[in-house]
Amino acid sequence: MSTTLIIDYGAGNLRSVLNSVRSIANPDETVKLCNDAGELSNADRVILPGVGAYHECRAGLDRVNGMVESLNNFVQSERPFLGVCVGMQLLVQSGTEHGIRAEGLGWLEGDVSEIKPNSPDAKIPHMGWNGLKTARSHPVTNGISNGSDVYFVHSYAVQNANPDQVVATVDYYGDICAIIGKDNIVGTQFHPEKSQDVGLKMLRNFMDWRP
Repeated sequence: MSTTLIIDYGAGNLRSVLNSVRSIANPDETVKLCNDAGELSNADRVILPGVGAYHECRAGLDRVNGMVESLNNFVQSERPFLGVCVGMQLLVQSGTEHGIRAEGLGWLEGDVSEIKPNSPDAKIPHMGWNGLKTARSHPVTNGISNGSDVYFVHSYAVQNANPDQVVATVDYYGDICAIIGKDNIVGTQFHPEKSQDVGLKMLRNFMDWRP
């Protein structure tokens, strides 16, 4: 029996992530929401979703007693961790949105700021399907073809990432970090739970991942 916890800190999008992961879970895999930091000590893997402003999501994490400390301890234990959308953005050092700067979890290099496409034709937010450009192999992208379409909804993105931590990018009038990762940590800017078969394949890969 294994347990996957989806962190509930008031950041939205929880039910769609929960339902998608449950849909690909094996009978011996428990998947549930978690707003109790104490539960992380017995979890096998953790997913951190996120929708909304960077500083608000960080404040939501801080409001859950002991959660940031437990997340740090979890990651240090080398168990697999997945951040989704703002959950991915929180993996880096900081983010600035609407003129408000907030500290991230600092596990990966980079900072978050507004997308600045190199064309006046680009619409913000970057919304809809776009093809991944693979930068390096990763267990979460096993069996996923280069160019596979996934679903994005975002106006902010990770900048100044360490190239060695960029797993995939997407071209939206310039490259945008789509997947970043290091050791047992991985994050997707897109929503795998909304990315149909490709997204479900990535979620299953994450469930099978043993860093």
